[in-house]
Amino acid sequence: MKHPIPVLLFLVGVFSICSTGYEPSYYVVGDKAEDFSLRNVDGRMVSFSDYTDARGFILVFTCNHCPYAQLYEQRIIELHRKFSSKGYPVIAINPNDSDIVKEDSFEEMVKRAKLKRYPFAYLHDAEQTVFPLFGANRTPHAYVLDKNLVVRYIGAIDDNPETPAAVKRKYVESAVEALLRDERPDPDFTRAIGCTIKRKRQ
Repeated sequence: MKHPIPVLLFLVGVFSICSTGYEPSYYVVGDKAEDFSLRNVDGRMVSFSDYTDARGFILVFTCNHCPYAQLYEQRIIELHRKFSSKGYPVIAINPNDSDIVKEDSFEEMVKRAKLKRYPFAYLHDAEQTVFPLFGANRTPHAYVLDKNLVVRYIGAIDDNPETPAAVKRKYVESAVEALLRDERPDPDFTRAIGCTIKRKRQ
């Protein structure tokens, strides 16, 4: 004789999961982000709260070694130059474990920032505590936040990593411009293209 109780319990469990819905463990569009404090290439600790005049932020998880990060490097610089004066500075964060990729060590970050004359903060997520909160999984992976630290856009910087001249949709730029008009970014989510973030070995 088959026992109906285990089957009933299974169905109740399935119903409970479906009825409550899936809640991701990282920020999605509409979530408010927590502030953080990470070391900049100049040695200072930097947080969102340091930007007292900001109207929002362009947060980019990027690194030294990734070919995609290198392809987007100048475009990230240009985003800062275009929007920092309008209240949307770039904050770049290197999330990679330098034990896995030596080129992404803090010392190499300092060298890269000087070589390329980064006009924005380039922070080191050395303990890898920040990027998981945002759900970042690629370099580069971009986020646009408003002044209340509400995430308003997540994803790619634009639609053509290889050829800047062939870009048709500038996702981050369009998101910031929408917020400057007090409008909702559309799209507010795209798939990030790049190298996988190198997590610490467990």
